[in-house]
Amino acid sequence: MRRIARQPRFWFAAFTLWFVTLWWLSSQVNHFPPALDFQFSDKFLHFGYFFGGGVLFSAFLYRLKPRQPDWRKVLMVTLAVVSAVGMLDEWHQSHVPGRSGNDPADLTADVLGALCGALFLRKGHRMLA
Repeated sequence: MRRIARQPRFWFAAFTLWFVTLWWLSSQVNHFPPALDFQFSDKFLHFGYFFGGGVLFSAFLYRLKPRQPDWRKVLMVTLAVVSAVGMLDEWHQSHVPGRSGNDPADLTADVLGALCGALFLRKGHRMLA
C-alpha cells in the first residue's frame, strides 16, 4: 500500500471517486437517519465530506513534488478546485427534484472543510512519505 500511496495518480483517482460519489449523493433526496437529523446536521456533513476532498486533492498535489512541495500553492490550488466542486455541487442540487441548492451556508461549510482537510494533510504529509 505504501508504494501505491506514493503515486500521484492514486490520489487523483481517489479524488475522482470522491467526486463521483458526491455527484451520486447529490442526486438523491435527503433522508437522514434519526441520529443525523438535528439542526445544522447537513452543515456538519458538508464540512466532513469536503474535508476528505481537501485531503485527497492536496495529497495528489503534494505527491507531484514530494521533495520540495510548495505548500502555499498546494493550499491555494486545493482550495480553488474543491471550492469549485462545492459550487458545482450546489448548482447540481438546485436541479434535483426534492433538493434545494445554492445554499451559501452549505458552500461555506464546503470551503472550510476543504481548507481544514488541506491543512490537515500539510501537518500529516509525512505519513505519505
